[in-house]
Amino acid sequence: MNRNVIETIMGAVVLLVAVTFLAFAYTTSNLGRVEGYEVIAKFNRIDGLENGSDVRMSGIKIGSVLDQRLDPETYLAVVRLSIADAVRLPLDSSAKIQSESLLGNSYISLEPGADEAAIEPGGEIRYTQDPLILGDLIGRFIFGGAEQKPGAAEDPPAQP
Repeated sequence: MNRNVIETIMGAVVLLVAVTFLAFAYTTSNLGRVEGYEVIAKFNRIDGLENGSDVRMSGIKIGSVLDQRLDPETYLAVVRLSIADAVRLPLDSSAKIQSESLLGNSYISLEPGADEAAIEPGGEIRYTQDPLILGDLIGRFIFGGAEQKPGAAEDPPAQP
């Protein structure tokens, strides 16, 4: 009987420590949605981008991806972003989709422009760049190099 009580208390302590650790990890990981004003950006493709992905400027999280949809008229991917109220984006700012690493998650990187006017809430980031697809780059390298004949890239010998 005494052993069961000790095991129960130890189990409760382990669960309490686990819950405390998870709460600490969640609050310090900056995973929550950034509250602020909303803007949209349109891309040709958004491979790997998910709802909740980070929006970063200079490597610092300033927002998050709220929603993604396909525009049925232009067939562009429309991404709705939440940007922190403290950050005002100039009208000529640009957005590009980047990857944290070769196998990492995608995020949107914002580059501020030089315009003095700011994008209004509900406005659009007009300048966007699609993600680089590693498979496409490797294919271009392999198949682009296969079309070239051996020795064709070399300069012809100089004539005296």
